[in-house]
Amino acid sequence: MTDYVFQPAEPASVAIAGSSARFPVRRIFCVGRNYAAHTIEMGGDPEREAPFFFTKPADAVVDSEATIPYPPLTNDVHHEIELVVAIGKAGFDIPEDRTFDHVWGYGVGIDLTRRDLQGAAKKAGRPWDWGKAFDNSAPCAPLHQKAGTDHPDSGRIWLAVNDEIRQEADLSDLVWNVAEIVAICSRSVELRPGDLIYTGTPAGVGPVARGDRITGGIDGLGEIELRLG
Repeated sequence: MTDYVFQPAEPASVAIAGSSARFPVRRIFCVGRNYAAHTIEMGGDPEREAPFFFTKPADAVVDSEATIPYPPLTNDVHHEIELVVAIGKAGFDIPEDRTFDHVWGYGVGIDLTRRDLQGAAKKAGRPWDWGKAFDNSAPCAPLHQKAGTDHPDSGRIWLAVNDEIRQEADLSDLVWNVAEIVAICSRSVELRPGDLIYTGTPAGVGPVARGDRITGGIDGLGEIELRLG
């Protein structure tokens, strides 16, 4: 048994739909600008360019129906609803036609962003970490284990703030689909069980305030709810 200088923290985890078991989280990868309309609203080129990734710490996950504090150091927190891919089998440089062998399941997630800090980092040519990788910044609804060859390639994805729809699109609008994203990510790092990939957000991102209720969902994968304390 390893002798630690202090007791290690419990591993981060996400609920599983219809089960008391939980999915242990190892790493969180996020894809930037993966819906053309969102790319345009963020001032980017909507042409299909190679996807880019950023990361969040595993313990940034928080369960649906949680109330989280408004993040510090910011006055401009934005919501970004996303399809989440949960990896269940290790693989490096995975061929695109074999990526689904490595997918355990799917869920609904929200990439919370301190947009003012992200914008300042972009302007200075610095990493986005302080804008993206903060406490409670990766809420995730219970994951759904995939059934056979059933993978979400279409279906409504949406988000509302205080019951007002802010984001609404279809998964078929993804610039890079799930198979492509998993394959490309695996060329840079070996994916391992417990990795989550947030696949990008549709247009309509915007600010949320203290006391706001954020809800969202994806057809067939349920809904997520979050409150800002």
